[in-house]
Amino acid sequence: MTVDAQLHRWPIGARKVELFSGVLVFTGDFDERDLETARRTYPGRRPVLNADGGLEVHPAGKGEPRPVLSISES
Repeated sequence: MTVDAQLHRWPIGARKVELFSGVLVFTGDFDERDLETARRTYPGRRPVLNADGGLEVHPAGKGEPRPVLSISES
């Protein structure tokens, strides 16, 4: 793993973190590898990738969570 790759992985690669309606929202460009890391980091929570490439960590619950953020319509 290179330094450049390390700096672009979650959680280091997050440009901004917000709490939106009880959901942690990490802004950045993430993929399935980051999603798997978030599952291990937040056991019992429900992480999901949103349409903007960000990572959201939803509270525990049933089923697949629905992302709270999506690409803005222009």
